[in-house]
Amino acid sequence: MTPKLLLITPPFTQLNTPYPATAYIKGFLNTKNIDSVQADLGIEVILKLFSKEGLIDLFQVSSVKFQVEAVSDNAKRIIALQDEYIKTIDSVIAFLQGKNPTLALQICQEDYLPEASRFAQLEELDWAFGSMGTQDKAKHLATLYLEDISDFIVECVDANFGFSRYAERLGRSANSFDELYEALQQRQTYIDEVLLSILKERIETVQPNLFLISVPFPGNLYSAFRCAQWVKKNHPQIKISMGGGFPNTELRSLSDTRVFEFFDYITLDDGELPVELLIDTLCQREPVEVFFRRTFLLEDGQVVYKNNSTKPDYKQSQVGTPDYSDLLLDKYISVIEIVNPMHRMWSDGRWNKLTMAHGCYWGKCTFCDISLDYIKVYEPVAASLLCDRIEELMAATGQNGFHFVDEAAPPALMRALALEILRRKLSVTWWTNIRFEKSFTADLCMLLKASGCIAVSGGLEVASDRLLKLIDKGVTVEQVAKVTQHFTQAGIMVHAYLMYGYPTQTIQETVDSLEMVRQLFEAGVLQSGFWHQFAMTAHSPVGMYPEQFGVVKETEAIGTFANNDINYKDKTGINHDKFSFGLKKSLFNFMHGICFDYPLQDWFEFKIPKTKIPADFIYNALENEGSLTIKPTAKVVWLGGKPAVEYFTKSKKGKSWEMMSLTFHDKKESFTIQTNKEEGKWLVSILDKIAVANTKVYSFQEIQADFEKELEDFELFWYSKPIHIIRSYGLLVL
Repeated sequence: MTPKLLLITPPFTQLNTPYPATAYIKGFLNTKNIDSVQADLGIEVILKLFSKEGLIDLFQVSSVKFQVEAVSDNAKRIIALQDEYIKTIDSVIAFLQGKNPTLALQICQEDYLPEASRFAQLEELDWAFGSMGTQDKAKHLATLYLEDISDFIVECVDANFGFSRYAERLGRSANSFDELYEALQQRQTYIDEVLLSILKERIETVQPNLFLISVPFPGNLYSAFRCAQWVKKNHPQIKISMGGGFPNTELRSLSDTRVFEFFDYITLDDGELPVELLIDTLCQREPVEVFFRRTFLLEDGQVVYKNNSTKPDYKQSQVGTPDYSDLLLDKYISVIEIVNPMHRMWSDGRWNKLTMAHGCYWGKCTFCDISLDYIKVYEPVAASLLCDRIEELMAATGQNGFHFVDEAAPPALMRALALEILRRKLSVTWWTNIRFEKSFTADLCMLLKASGCIAVSGGLEVASDRLLKLIDKGVTVEQVAKVTQHFTQAGIMVHAYLMYGYPTQTIQETVDSLEMVRQLFEAGVLQSGFWHQFAMTAHSPVGMYPEQFGVVKETEAIGTFANNDINYKDKTGINHDKFSFGLKKSLFNFMHGICFDYPLQDWFEFKIPKTKIPADFIYNALENEGSLTIKPTAKVVWLGGKPAVEYFTKSKKGKSWEMMSLTFHDKKESFTIQTNKEEGKWLVSILDKIAVANTKVYSFQEIQADFEKELEDFELFWYSKPIHIIRSYGLLVL
């Protein structure tokens, strides 16, 4: 049997860019010459709903509810304005797809779009529009317009709807399959009908014999089961498998046989080898021994876990380049939910997604799933291969924006990648997730910026040195401050993941953590952040050894379906939930550069202790210069071009010297330095050798040795004013 594969991501993930899992698997299948078709059913459902025909149908369906139930004044307003929504929807979607830019002028006049409750927040945001261009302001207004329609769908058509998730409640902490199973026995919802009409068309076109469903998040789970249920009923000969982030973390102890009424297989962790073995099984004509890798299936009426293949998993160098073909790349929707420049990167613009390294090179954080392969197995990809993949994707998609979706990108590999990008003279824009390592020096950040890096995100977690040590984060608050300063000074935006409610965290530490965050924003070294409440997961050190962290599991029972989030009691007895609103409200204001002078007490409606953090803690941390010593093995690179040289004679007190004037031109400005003739000639020569375009990279000691062949006192020359000037323009020590 010739394999025919259909790979889907069920609703919903992002509106602006495809979730990359199916593209990764398709890229791997290409290396095996196995044909496959992929689809992002999330964006396809959104485009069908948010269209002229979709809204006509939607308002028709909602009219039934109006006849039998009381609805809000907001819903009544939207139904009264339905003709305006129907008239404008196709133009607005085209605008958000980047196809109708002139509509921005009309949207910004604020009399084009119908407005419901979401627009009430505009008065609070008017001050922010001063920093936004017309296109951005129009995108934000159009986003509010879509959110109004979404609110209407939730109230009047389908309470489970959400732009980036669907029926997420059914997937969260679903230790038992009962509730989800019950929901799947109910009549199809309106959104289900839209989804299944698209799926029907796709199945009939592709006629697959293996149907792969990637489930990255809880908000994709219900739709995944609905798709599988429909295929099982209408095309029972098709084998169906689930993989992705949700099963990888949640379904590792699965035992409920009812799951296999919908799926034939559920695979865990890296999908390449498990999928290849499923294809082998499908293609076998005669019954022979069947091999699986990390796969659940039903055998003799029992759920069994098969991992009997001796074949090793594929190395990152062998998995191929992600392939985004088949996906509707020109139809994704860029939205701007809030004005913050970093937050918009998750929802605005199309990003090709790649991975620099599998797993995490640190792999110690106690809240993280470090016992699972997706974190535990660390394997970097060579910079040259990464650049090959970048060039392939740019040619295939026409897009030069890249989001490296690493758990934490390694600084050394980021350096090598940046050098390779610059060597190849590629024009790319990229961002990634990092740890705030001291390896991120000011010079390395300048190199990353020159290669196209525009932003990084990283975990500050709990801004308390005691708790950072308990988390085993391997950083201090002072170190984080210095690193964020280096990125910011290079022009790279910084987003911090922040955490509250970690085991044994006191109220005082929460207040002090907020004060640290306030000072970091006030100093201008953080541009964006988000507070997450600590959640205990089964595969983290805290989940596996709770007694070491002062918490007690509420139950040791293992559910028959999902097992990841664990309910627990903190021995401190503190209710951390009550801090949520104040932490998030204060952060929202700090991100917009205001309210730094507010007492911390003003953010909370209950009494909090005064902070014990000195008001100048972060300021002093940033003033601390640190070591200026350069390691002999440090690499030296010149990002600039060749200087224009002029000779002249300098005289003083009857003595004269032959001098050189070197004029450099960078993208923004020109600058000139002066040296004596011999040192100038050497400098011109060495800058040519260490230019970033060259393959060989010279160490600091090699440069010193080269200087001392003909000249004296390298240290005096290196710390002289001319070199100080050149260093600020791209003479980097890495």
